[in-house]
Amino acid sequence: MADIALQPRIAKPQIREATRWDLIKTNRNWLGFWFMMPAMGFLIFFLAYPLGLGIWISFTDAKIGRPGQFIGVENYQWLWDDSIFWLSVFNTLLYTFIASAIKFAIGLYLALLLNENMPFKAMLRALVLIPFIVPTVLSALAFWWIFDSQFSIISWSLKHMGLITQNINFLGDTTWARICVIFANIWRGVPFVAITLLAGLQTVQPSLYEAATLDGASRWELFRYITYPLLTPIIAVVMTFSVLFTFTDFQLIWAMTRGGPVNATHLMATLSYQRAIIAGQLGEGAAISSAMIPFLLAAIMVSWFGLQRRKWQQGENND
Repeated sequence: MADIALQPRIAKPQIREATRWDLIKTNRNWLGFWFMMPAMGFLIFFLAYPLGLGIWISFTDAKIGRPGQFIGVENYQWLWDDSIFWLSVFNTLLYTFIASAIKFAIGLYLALLLNENMPFKAMLRALVLIPFIVPTVLSALAFWWIFDSQFSIISWSLKHMGLITQNINFLGDTTWARICVIFANIWRGVPFVAITLLAGLQTVQPSLYEAATLDGASRWELFRYITYPLLTPIIAVVMTFSVLFTFTDFQLIWAMTRGGPVNATHLMATLSYQRAIIAGQLGEGAAISSAMIPFLLAAIMVSWFGLQRRKWQQGENND
């Protein structure tokens, strides 16, 4: 007993509470969360806050240099009876639908063409990207000169060929103006669609085509039953971005037509800028911008439903 009493007592190890740093070192979810914080802060500061502020301003009578007071839905009631606003909605939907559909058709054709084995394929891919690389304003100015009522190269060529007797007023006629801005948007947007779909085609296994060819499938059947189903998720994403970029287009329209003639090419984005910045009616301009949100959400939902096709591709059950 004496020997036991003389032995030194062994101190029990103290259990330290886990700190946040310990959680980061051992928990991947915490580590991922902290890595996401800078991007989250960037999105909140540069996207969420301006969006929320714009929606709030749309419920006020704010003007440039004056904060304004809360007036409820008065700006939206005013827009409901504004014929120019509804014309801009029609122009935006028409512009987006036609341009996006043609960009998809041409972009898909170019992607399928560039996916084939052909000489100078790398150079052709680089050339396809040129319209997308050129700044939008420079492209708009170039098209503005091409479609100019006096110095148009198109009118000059047609006159020398004897097909017309006077210059075509491309940007002064409502129908021609719409056609011209849609053409310019298609020229700029096709490379984005083509290169993105081409990247998707690179992921399709050649063995699928070989097996289908041995079974006697034609080129159309290869596209319908192999290429298109496997590209569906990518098509959903690329067309969503294409629709969003087209729907919110501002630079191309403003540099070419400023919304004219007679508001024939005014989109919701250009009308919002005209009312808010040029006319100084910030509340009304913010209301026009906020009215674009339901259309953009609809485009995002289409992409979301398209992405659900991944479950089918991966063989997951949809029970």
